[in-house]
Amino acid sequence: MQTLNPYKLIYAFLVISAVTFIFSSFKTQNPGKTQSGLIYDYLKDFHQQTILLDKRAQAYKLKNIPQDSLKEALLKTRKSYKQTEFYLAYYYPEYISSHINGAPLLHVETEGNLSSVLNPEGLQVLDEIIFSGDAEKERNQIAILTKRLRTNYEMLYNKLIVKEIHIDINAFRLQLVRIFTMGITGFDTPGSINALPEAEASLAAMKSIFEASYHSSQIVNLFEKAIKSIEGKTKTHFEEFDRLNFLKKYIDPLYNQLAVFQSDKNDNTLKFLSSWNPESNSIFSKNFLNPYKFTQLKESEDSRVLRKLGKKLFYDPILSNNEKMSCASCHQPEKTFTDHISKSVSNVQGISVMRNAPTLLNAVYADRYFYDLRAFTLEQQAEHVIFNKQEFNTAYTSIIKKLEEDPEYSKYFKKAFGNKTINRERFVKALASYVLSLQSFDSTFDKYVRNENKGLSKEAQNGFNLFMGKANCATCHFAPTFSGLVPPFYNENESEILGVLQDPDASVKIVDTDEGRFNNQVNSEKQWIYEKSFKTTTIRNASLTAPYFHNGAYDTLEEVIDFYNEGGGAGMGLKVTNQTLPPDKLDLTQTEKKELIAFIESLNDVSGQ
Repeated sequence: MQTLNPYKLIYAFLVISAVTFIFSSFKTQNPGKTQSGLIYDYLKDFHQQTILLDKRAQAYKLKNIPQDSLKEALLKTRKSYKQTEFYLAYYYPEYISSHINGAPLLHVETEGNLSSVLNPEGLQVLDEIIFSGDAEKERNQIAILTKRLRTNYEMLYNKLIVKEIHIDINAFRLQLVRIFTMGITGFDTPGSINALPEAEASLAAMKSIFEASYHSSQIVNLFEKAIKSIEGKTKTHFEEFDRLNFLKKYIDPLYNQLAVFQSDKNDNTLKFLSSWNPESNSIFSKNFLNPYKFTQLKESEDSRVLRKLGKKLFYDPILSNNEKMSCASCHQPEKTFTDHISKSVSNVQGISVMRNAPTLLNAVYADRYFYDLRAFTLEQQAEHVIFNKQEFNTAYTSIIKKLEEDPEYSKYFKKAFGNKTINRERFVKALASYVLSLQSFDSTFDKYVRNENKGLSKEAQNGFNLFMGKANCATCHFAPTFSGLVPPFYNENESEILGVLQDPDASVKIVDTDEGRFNNQVNSEKQWIYEKSFKTTTIRNASLTAPYFHNGAYDTLEEVIDFYNEGGGAGMGLKVTNQTLPPDKLDLTQTEKKELIAFIESLNDVSGQ
């Protein structure tokens, strides 16, 4: 679920104003077929389509046109938007996600000490309603939303037509990421499932603009092949579409080759808002994301020596009050940095901690930590463990004193920082350095995508296509982290309400009582939309990290897939407030379930520990 930050919105507008003022080159008078002229044409067409959609919606409200006529207008508007998305969503990300094409989910807006729940708006919301069975009874709401869409875009459009436009090649590259992770997965088209025609429209627009600006027959040819591979495909082809082939043959090669045209790899408009690394050459590169964007530790401060100190601290039970518990007590490397029990053992005899211990592999790639998202940095995450009475049950002053009394630690800190001073800041930096190093992007699947091996089974290939399509997994577990870290900027985490059962084997099914994010002690999130909402964790190494979910109630991947196949708690007929997982059954066959597991197993990689 995305939370609108008004300060980020203001910042984004200021950045764009500065960038667009500096660079050239379009004027509204006679733009021709230059790069900027083509962009202007696409922006203008989208403006016209929002006007036509608004008129259709008002007519539909009065019952003057059938629903099919309204659907047709929405599809045209969405297609037109997709031709501009690479530009609009790159330079105006906050505004676009909030008002033009954000996820159809309730979200919280915070201003000062006050927070309120806001209804979503934009194209995705309209897509979900207009292509549903509820469209007829939602006539008034559809009319309101289309009017708002028209007004919101008109405000932006009127600013754009008097500005000069500059296109960073990274806008194209991130659009390829968006097409792959959010477009062809169906995330963007929850009602119409018109994902493939929209991907075609987006690719065609980028090709025409690239061709007007750069000279590379190789890239133009790749664009043409990508477009041809998806040309003419409709929602009837959604489930059968070979997304893995599309990624390997077209999306990833385009992503790689377009990097050559970057004017300055450090001149990224969104570098302060995004963890994406423009120096990566594949969506599945080990360096696709910059881990230091998620920590207070700077890359210039990190070192092998600091990491070694962090590792020593990680395994040392001296950190806990009773000196019997270390970080590795719950995050054991031989168990993929989990402990393979439902809920970890606490330092109080006979009592377990509140939730299951997730793996620490790739844990750094998140802007919020713990299942309830109560910590905002990797360093802050450590504090919650230190102060928790069921875990370390201590304080920094006590830890620092113990470390200062140990001559060996004095040597370690001197090597890492230049002198023997031990304090809270240095302590958390060392721990963060070690946890940050626990990365896992070298699996069989990763290597296959990067053309480093040919050893991916047909079963796993089918499983990936199911994961990204019919099984609907990738609309929450986004590639390449396969977690809730939202593409293409990868700067925020989603949490979901699934209706996880307290005991899936019980004869009487009951939704687990843990309130999750609702009780995370973040005042602005004490909202009903977060009741029983939990962080979407990675499925990388999932076959090695049982049991599953926040309560560890599911012992096998088969049980997890069966749960999703039923549509979660709501799909089983249980009352789940605001379940964000669609309650519809997936109708997966036994073969398809096995293929999904084969794909998940292909993501195993413990080499980074």
